Amino acid sequence: MNKIVAVIGGGVAGLETSIQLEKLGYKVNLYEKDSELGGHAGKWDRLFPNRRHATEVIDSLTSRIKDKVQINLVATVNQIKRENGSFLVEANGKSQKADAIVLTTGFELFPASKKEEYGYGIFDNVITSAELEKMFADHGKPQSTTGKTPEKIAIIHCVGSRDEKVNRPYCSKVCCVTAVKQAIEIKEAIPTAEVYCFYMDLRMFGPGYEDLYKEAQVKGVNFIRGRLSETSEMEGSRVLIKAEDTLSSKPLKMTVDMVVLMVGMSPLPSTEKILKDLELSPNNDGFVQVKDYHLEPTHTKAEGVFVAGACTGPNNITDSVNAAHSAALEVHKYLTSK
Repeated sequence: MNKIVAVIGGGVAGLETSIQLEKLGYKVNLYEKDSELGGHAGKWDRLFPNRRHATEVIDSLTSRIKDKVQINLVATVNQIKRENGSFLVEANGKSQKADAIVLTTGFELFPASKKEEYGYGIFDNVITSAELEKMFADHGKPQSTTGKTPEKIAIIHCVGSRDEKVNRPYCSKVCCVTAVKQAIEIKEAIPTAEVYCFYMDLRMFGPGYEDLYKEAQVKGVNFIRGRLSETSEMEGSRVLIKAEDTLSSKPLKMTVDMVVLMVGMSPLPSTEKILKDLELSPNNDGFVQVKDYHLEPTHTKAEGVFVAGACTGPNNITDSVNAAHSAALEVHKYLTSK
């Protein structure tokens, strides 16, 4: 079989798509803009719901890639052109032919600085969930800028999700369970710490998620239904937060050592150029529009162009792997029917 498939994006969805296409006998050109594979999952420490180390998942995926997958790292796809029923994919000044395209470009984390009232980038001890995850990976626990172990930590849900003010009206799907996981990890690393989760509502929909929430309660994590309104910095780089407890309809003030912002998933801006080249449009949330949400979720309206993973909207790792399997099979059906 001499058919070539271009997979654009080397995160979980791109890796699994490449593995499945190779098993089906195709040559795969895998393009990844970063210097290593794994996407956002590759930068994470432990995964929900069982706190498995993310490196186990990424290492398992990369070890299954064989010789028919050509990996192109630090490869930004600049242009895709149709040519005689196929595609020309240009990256870093080099063009390669492809008979089909699978977009697995993923997402970017919401830039927390857009929520100025939360103080990210202004106050030292206001960090994102991704930065906390790196602290776990590097040090095993959160660390404040003062060098002291934080004893009071507020975790803020839905930063850049379900927020019309920043044009992110959708739910990012994984923030609630990530917050609960990280709250448990803080309590395990610093048993004396007070941990507060400020949430709109808890969307614990996946297998094992509700058990994780119950574990957090047993470990003493405090859950407050309310949304943060503003922060200010106090002496010693502590942070004063103002919120409303929406269950009691009362305003709330609290001084903490650290604020963790659970940043949601946003469309990746660089995907816009690829969509224009392929004469495709984004969906209402800015992600890649699929052909039929219910019946053809890995197809686009462009012939020969398929999708998998979080480029179509917020997804967890399991969703992305399942979509990758489906996309590979749909590519196979498309190429064998041509």
